[in-house]
Amino acid sequence: MKIAFIGTHGVGKTTLCYQLAAALKRLDIGVDLVKEVARGCPLPINRETNQDAQNWILHTQVAREIELSVRNDFIVCDRAVVDNYAYMVHAAGRRPELEPFIGHWMGTYDLLVKVPVIAPPSFDGTRDTSVDFQNAIDVLIDRLCTDFGLSPLPLPPQDRDQWVTLVLAELDLPGTPPQLDLFP
Repeated sequence: MKIAFIGTHGVGKTTLCYQLAAALKRLDIGVDLVKEVARGCPLPINRETNQDAQNWILHTQVAREIELSVRNDFIVCDRAVVDNYAYMVHAAGRRPELEPFIGHWMGTYDLLVKVPVIAPPSFDGTRDTSVDFQNAIDVLIDRLCTDFGLSPLPLPPQDRDQWVTLVLAELDLPGTPPQLDLFP
């Protein structure tokens, strides 16, 4: 099973990935994370990115997903190729030659979860802090989801403490480990 948290930067996708992975581990489910690959990109990212950088990011994302999916029951992805493509579109426009592949690859995710913008991005040493850039990418991701016929699970902005529980429910998994019932 492959789950991806999608959304613009600075919305909490990485935190959610770790929280979901921990919840799955507590349910005795083998899981691994595809961490955000943009941070390892040797080329410019954020507003300074270019087509080469975004190609590296997009293809590295795919390679990591393939690598981890052969060894684990579940993989949780910090992004999907559609959000990586949104940054490419923002920087260099749509790439019709890539879109059939992106459409195909998006079909490999069992669940997409859209993380909403609830606060401006904070600087973490890498992340761009422009609210306009954050919002532009968020709008692009939504537009690309529509264009590719994707229906991600939307997370309610007002209910952040329940996001992992909502994802577990969508996966038809319990919110608490059954082992806890043995010890009242």
